[in-house]
Amino acid sequence: MYIVTGYSDLRKGIDGLATIIQGQLNLDPFSKSLFLFCGRRCDRIKGLLWEGDGYLLLYKRLDNGRFQWPRNETEARLLTAQQTRWLLEGLSIEQSKAIKAGKPGAIY
Repeated sequence: MYIVTGYSDLRKGIDGLATIIQGQLNLDPFSKSLFLFCGRRCDRIKGLLWEGDGYLLLYKRLDNGRFQWPRNETEARLLTAQQTRWLLEGLSIEQSKAIKAGKPGAIY
C-alpha cells in the first residue's frame, strides 16, 4: 500500500487519481497496490486499487478525529502493515516510541 503525501484534491475520480499516480509519481496505476490520498481536511481519504478488470475506488470519512497524514512534498510512500494500522487508527506513521526493527548481524 502506498500513501500519497501532501494534499490531494478529493474531487478527482478514478481517472484523475490514476493520472496523479502515473504522471506525478511515475508509478504504475495498474499495479496490484492500493494508493491512498488525503485532502486538506484530514478527515477523509480516497483509495484507488486496480483489480485486473477495473478500478476499485474507496472512500472513508471519519465521524470524529483526523488522519495524521504526512504533509511534506507530494510523493508516494510504501507503508508497512504496522504503519498502515497506525495511520488508520489516527496515529502518525512515524512513532518515536515504537520499537524499531533490528539490524541483522548486530551482536552485542
